[in-house]
Amino acid sequence: MKNSIRKANQQDLSQLSQLFDEYRTFYHKSSDFSAAQQFLSERLQNNDSEIFVAEDGSQLVGFTQLYPLFSSTRMKHYWLLNDLYVNPNFRGKGFSKALIERAKQLCRESDSCGMYLETGKDNQIGNQLYPGAGFKKYDEVNFYEWEIDQ
Repeated sequence: MKNSIRKANQQDLSQLSQLFDEYRTFYHKSSDFSAAQQFLSERLQNNDSEIFVAEDGSQLVGFTQLYPLFSSTRMKHYWLLNDLYVNPNFRGKGFSKALIERAKQLCRESDSCGMYLETGKDNQIGNQLYPGAGFKKYDEVNFYEWEIDQ
């Protein structure tokens, strides 16, 4: 069956929320389907992210979510590829690569200067996938994070 990648819509919310919840638990967060559904519903309603879904027939099997940023030095739009997930039963079938290619298409369509992503050093699959998809590891800066105590 042909892999299909398309922009997510409100009708996808239930299946997309299930995938998003699986994605969050992969990153050691507690499962919370209703919060995942609320979060994604707000993203779709507010148009403050771009979400693309991978379908196998009528079943959603993966997604990617990108957030808009700006590069001051390049004076252009930039995208943060924040989320990429494919259900383990559908991995190795080209869905991740197809989602990345759709994200690249978004970059071209929006006349941006590119996209940025981060992944864990222990994410063996991602650390093989991203260089193979044309991403370059950027070691020339230190990445810092500040969080509000939870």
